[in-house]
Amino acid sequence: MSAETVSTGVLSAVSIHKYVQSLALGRQLPLTQRTNLVTDSHPELEIEGRAYQADPWTNVPQSILSLVPRRLHLQPSHPVSLTRELIESRFPAPTYNHHNDLSPVVTVAQNFDSLGFPADHPGRNRSDTYYVNKDTVLRTHTSAHEADIFRQNASEGYTISADVYRRDAVDRSHYPVFHQMEGARMWDRSKVPGGDIAKAVWADLARMPKHDLEVEDPNPTVNPERNPLQAEYHSLKEVEAVAAHLKRSLEGVVVELFSKAKQAAAAANGPDPLIHEEPLKVRWVEAYFPFTSPSWELEVFWQGDWLEILGCGVTKQDLYIHAGIPNHIGWAFGVGLERVAMLLFSIPDIRLFWSRDKRFLSQFTTVDNINRYKSFSKHPACYKDVAFWLRSSSSSAGGGLRSNAQDFHENDVMEIVRIIGGDLVEDVRLVDEFQHPVSGRKSLCYRINYRSLERTLTNEEANEMHESVRSELVKKLGVELR
Repeated sequence: MSAETVSTGVLSAVSIHKYVQSLALGRQLPLTQRTNLVTDSHPELEIEGRAYQADPWTNVPQSILSLVPRRLHLQPSHPVSLTRELIESRFPAPTYNHHNDLSPVVTVAQNFDSLGFPADHPGRNRSDTYYVNKDTVLRTHTSAHEADIFRQNASEGYTISADVYRRDAVDRSHYPVFHQMEGARMWDRSKVPGGDIAKAVWADLARMPKHDLEVEDPNPTVNPERNPLQAEYHSLKEVEAVAAHLKRSLEGVVVELFSKAKQAAAAANGPDPLIHEEPLKVRWVEAYFPFTSPSWELEVFWQGDWLEILGCGVTKQDLYIHAGIPNHIGWAFGVGLERVAMLLFSIPDIRLFWSRDKRFLSQFTTVDNINRYKSFSKHPACYKDVAFWLRSSSSSAGGGLRSNAQDFHENDVMEIVRIIGGDLVEDVRLVDEFQHPVSGRKSLCYRINYRSLERTLTNEEANEMHESVRSELVKKLGVELR
């Protein structure tokens, strides 16, 4: 089938793309046409040339599918791609293989079951995850590929960089498609001399580059309550070696990223005492993550404040066992590329990453020439409120179905606003909440900020979008407008 074809039951990626591009460029399709694109039912979805059968679980909208081909982490000179390149440079071949072009369509088993997500985990809900059908999702994290890569056992380490998809809030730091990077390093007991993992890891650490960072790491490697050892599988001696290797590796990433950030700040504004007179320093904070133990967050002191950069830890042994490599031990980390890129390039709004405006894209070139973003426009906000009553009787689950106070999920509101307004909406906030003292019915009021990054919206345009939002809230969620 031609990519331009929209045949009965098959949704063309091109027709989807035209709709979203019209939003990004500030051109609104006629409201009737826009609504049809949003709400038409299709028995099949076409994603990257492959057809998937839709079913009652399907909740991924056309506006999201249109973003699948973009893959910002692979676009030359894009700030997300440059951030990926900088981090990858600290994990060289042949020790590390880099996986950057894995399909975003994965099975529920890959995304959840392989990682031990319980059946009732909220991440499995349709309110949080985009389902292609009941057995297939758009990946919510790069770890969806972890078990497969462990099973391949093709290298001692790897990184995965990919676009991931989640139904989420609408604001300047959240977007339903974003980019993650994870990395891992492993050692095989059956291959190191004498099976001495600790000795092998310390030897590898001795060959790694040193740095002059100030490091705060006040806690012991393990704590029985806060940060436990996987005592059934690991000795304390082994975990101390693996943790030291992990921390040196990621401290090197901070040096690479924030040395560039300091240079960019100086080039843009001249020496800034807040940046250039403070030493580059990091601290390790105990944390909990479901796939590692012990676990830490890495924070960096930047522009007078501590900022969380990434999470990491000693990989849960169950993951290796289920992947068929039970003799392995190692570490893993995960980082949001947009979060780092916003710091590195001083980009204030996550929507900018999706801009096709040359005034934005031309500001970035190579990893050797990191520039701070220079604003090319500032357009006025247009605030509009929508208030509604939730239904008082229970009927069905959330995730795009008719809502009552028990099953209502805020992400359903966010999704409707995103589908209608696209990148013309800067943020959505809950500004009022009220429960009737007699009937017990709950009322919510959301404030929507319509603001384009590239031009001034007319009040008529904002009104048209807002009326469409109000209509869809009634139609999809069954609310009663106030």
